Amino acid sequence: MAQEHKTKKQSLISNITEFVFLLLLVFLIRTFGFGLYQVPTGSMETTMLVGERFFADKLSYNFRKPRHGEIIAFNDPDWKYSTHPLMKLFQRYVWGPSNWTKRVIGVPGDVIRGVIEDGKPVVYRNGEKLDEPYINKYPLIRLRSCNVDLLRKQIKLDIQEMAHGRMLDSALVAEYIDQRIAQDEIAPRSYDSSVPYDKQPFYRIQPDCIKKDDQGNPKLKIPGTPIMPENGKTSPDETRNNWTKSDVFYVKLGAGEYWCMGDNRLGSHDCRFFGPIKEQEIHGRIIFRIWSIDSDESWWIVDLIKHPINFWSRVRWGRFFQIMS
Repeated sequence: MAQEHKTKKQSLISNITEFVFLLLLVFLIRTFGFGLYQVPTGSMETTMLVGERFFADKLSYNFRKPRHGEIIAFNDPDWKYSTHPLMKLFQRYVWGPSNWTKRVIGVPGDVIRGVIEDGKPVVYRNGEKLDEPYINKYPLIRLRSCNVDLLRKQIKLDIQEMAHGRMLDSALVAEYIDQRIAQDEIAPRSYDSSVPYDKQPFYRIQPDCIKKDDQGNPKLKIPGTPIMPENGKTSPDETRNNWTKSDVFYVKLGAGEYWCMGDNRLGSHDCRFFGPIKEQEIHGRIIFRIWSIDSDESWWIVDLIKHPINFWSRVRWGRFFQIMS
């Protein structure tokens, strides 16, 4: 009996050791070999669309640096890491900041200038004007939440919470609800004006969800419209590094610094807003699109369960299995 018990114990220890080793191997491969990424925002439209999944090469950057034009994955630059070394290590490699994707415009040593010429935003690298064929050429259509009834119920709950039992003027409440509904807006989507709403190539667009102007026309953000700085200047101060949350900026990149921007310039929170990206935050190069589904869900199976009837109409079959450039 003692021998049998000893054998079972050794077998259990062996199984646990193999399992831990397997987890460690998977962790090392996912951390330093390759990664799978989902697109949560439209900052890289129409190169990358919300709901698409990509394969990223993490191995190459262990042997070389990121290059101009590559699409990279990096940690949220606004993330505040723990001051504790072990916790910071855990946050960086296990559970921490979200992953962002942008295109490399400048590498260490480059001088990058953003100016507005003839009413259009232009980027110069080391004195040479960039030709950027990857920039989104489609207008962005402004949309609101489609379920107005659900939104109205949420607003009423918010009002009740703020009121704390006090009676409120019904007219003021109705006015407040109307204002909240009018202000309701989701992230704008790329829109092909030459195609009917039900045939859009990028996202499903429901006519009732479109925000319109006083003439009843869709509210659009037109490609090439510059994001102006608060001071109204069309060229940057070139005596120092500066970025103004606009298309006007100037930076000379130091060692380990990269300037990255989204292809969807009117809908991208990128280096124009927070400055250069540090090399240690970069962890992969997006190289291959695996599949594409018009969904905000993290797992496609969830969308299938929620929408079993029209799920397959959400699949963008023409954007499967493509090499990225």
